Amino acid sequence: MAKPKNILFIMFDQLRWDYLSCYGHEHLHTPNIDRLASKGVRFTRAYIQSPICGSSRMSTYTGRYVHSHGASWNFIPLKVGEMTMGDHLREAGMDAWLVGKTHMEADEEGMARLGLDPDSKIGARVAECGFDIWERDDGMVTKGPDGSFAEGGITNAHNYTKYLKARGYESENPWHDFANSGVDAEGNVLSGWFLKNSTEAANIADEDSETPYMTTRAMEFIEGHDGPWMCHLSYIKPHWPYIVPEPYHDMFGPEHVQAPIRSEAEYEGSHPVLKGMMESPVGKAFSTDKVRNAVIPAYMGLIKQCDDQMGRLFKWLEDTGRMDETMIVLTSDHGDFLGDHWMGEKQFFHDTSTRVPLIVYDPSPEADATRGTVSDALVECIDFAPTFVEVAGGKPATHILEGHSLLPILHGTATEMPRDHVICEYDYAATPLADKLGLNVREAVMFMVADKDWKLIHCEGGFRPILFDLVNDPHELDDLGDRADMAPVIGRMYDKLFRWARRTSQRTTRTEEQLIAMRTSTRRRGVIIGVYDENDVPLELTVHYRGRTAKNMKSGKQTEET
Repeated sequence: MAKPKNILFIMFDQLRWDYLSCYGHEHLHTPNIDRLASKGVRFTRAYIQSPICGSSRMSTYTGRYVHSHGASWNFIPLKVGEMTMGDHLREAGMDAWLVGKTHMEADEEGMARLGLDPDSKIGARVAECGFDIWERDDGMVTKGPDGSFAEGGITNAHNYTKYLKARGYESENPWHDFANSGVDAEGNVLSGWFLKNSTEAANIADEDSETPYMTTRAMEFIEGHDGPWMCHLSYIKPHWPYIVPEPYHDMFGPEHVQAPIRSEAEYEGSHPVLKGMMESPVGKAFSTDKVRNAVIPAYMGLIKQCDDQMGRLFKWLEDTGRMDETMIVLTSDHGDFLGDHWMGEKQFFHDTSTRVPLIVYDPSPEADATRGTVSDALVECIDFAPTFVEVAGGKPATHILEGHSLLPILHGTATEMPRDHVICEYDYAATPLADKLGLNVREAVMFMVADKDWKLIHCEGGFRPILFDLVNDPHELDDLGDRADMAPVIGRMYDKLFRWARRTSQRTTRTEEQLIAMRTSTRRRGVIIGVYDENDVPLELTVHYRGRTAKNMKSGKQTEET
């Protein structure tokens, strides 16, 4: 084939880059993902654009930085008018379909203002991040005193709930009671929300749990669609709740839990914003061995299940002859601290969270020279959209898309991306940490700029910067941001951050070519400014202003003048 016909874009949720054996995990073997890496290119410096599900994904789907698209936290809508991966691909003749999670929040107010009916074809695409929906399932079928985490809508795993009930999992909420909880001998539900129950087996057959279910749905989609298509297969796991069915629940134990990446000095001398995260409830919980020894084996089991499903999917693609016509991109939306740096969750800028696995398999002959290679190029997740547009045969809209195509690296014509730094942003205005630090909603924001040697973190609100030496301190344990001798390095990194901040990102309605043409187009359309004599410019520009006659209407004269 000259190029792949279709694109299978696989994203796991909260999968750490270093929890795959091809990235060096000591105990967790992922042979199927490793085999994909042996057939493609494995990237070691791929970075997300925000360390939280919603805003990270919106950058991936729009190909734009958070500062550009504005959906800066979970449940902040992606504003109407932002073009997405699906919009760009359809212009290039390729469909864009979703199987799984997006964390998209529709701009319902904007849609209503513009009269967009969410039940119409275009309205549905605007409400679903530009995708056509085969199945949307964000998981998280929750219930609390104020309602659900995702009230109503398609996000609450309606199809999966129907599937479970049809399979005999009778409950008001089978997602919780079976797929994400254990059960004791008396039939009491052992909720997966409580970390002590992470050691339990989820009360569900492996084949009925979320990851195998979504793999089946993806295969059903592929079987029924000839293409060309881009299918976003977006898994919910290994995101919490951390609980997994047999046989994965006891494949790993505390003896397989790697030592945490942290130090006492790191904690004691931490920056005020970082200390606030360390002292949050989830940070305190994951800083204990009790929690880590319960959760991490389950997390590893979830990843092992994901890898087994990749084996099932890849074999099916090979057996049906589709492997040779499908580009496969495998990545994650962010990582998981798991107690590293005295934190849980993902909302800070250590590589534990912001660096993600990225493996790209391109079946085209042009990629033969790079099969099984490793690239340390600085990659951002906004690079997927322009890559996919090029694969579809289109030309990336560079006045909208802020990333760069990966094809030169995949095809061996380049070894680096056309950037010298990566950017990640976090807006925590809607979190308790902002209150704890006494910040208003405009101050509760931070930015990361990193190259291959240094990582600088800027926190609004009058805080000093955080600085890590990535060469001599790859685990990011020693914050150098308060050292006077680091001022030149801090200055250079701020220069990169400011250069990024000065980019033109909102001028999205005119291409570069159109802007260049506009430099001279006004004169050719009759706008003549600053010209004293008609002979001072090419006469063709003034042809409609010379040699004309009109009646003289000045001072009541009725004679005609030439």
